[in-house]
Amino acid sequence: MSKLPTQLTIGQVVERSGVPHTALRFYEERGLISSERTSGNQRRYSRAVLRRLAFIRAAQRVGLSLEDIRAALATLPDNRNPTRSDWARLSKRWQAELDARIDALTRLRTRLTSCIGCGCLSLSVCALQNPDDQYGQRGPGASLLTPAGEGGC
Repeated sequence: MSKLPTQLTIGQVVERSGVPHTALRFYEERGLISSERTSGNQRRYSRAVLRRLAFIRAAQRVGLSLEDIRAALATLPDNRNPTRSDWARLSKRWQAELDARIDALTRLRTRLTSCIGCGCLSLSVCALQNPDDQYGQRGPGASLLTPAGEGGC
């Protein structure tokens, strides 16, 4: 059985991780991952970058910004890869933010469902564009979409 290489080319990382080479360069520019350069100026990544990329992708899937992810990775000692316990600790910090996002999206979905068929957005119940029917006094129709004075649909 042959020994696995400790250094991977950008192509090998792309193949193993599914992350496009453009994203690898972008992550590197943002300090999320790092590589070493050969004498021919080619990137070489440690095998450990695969775990770091998995962490980044998982964090992105739950809606975290790259800045949040970078800050989380920076808390790891010696810039090491995150472990299962690291993920558990970091995810607890993000739970309140994710819960707030879920709550906001749930409220938005409820409001959106109640006015999809409206069309004019001037109903007193429209909490998205016209809270308290502030545009109702302009007359019927889509008053925000028609030139001033024309009124109606």
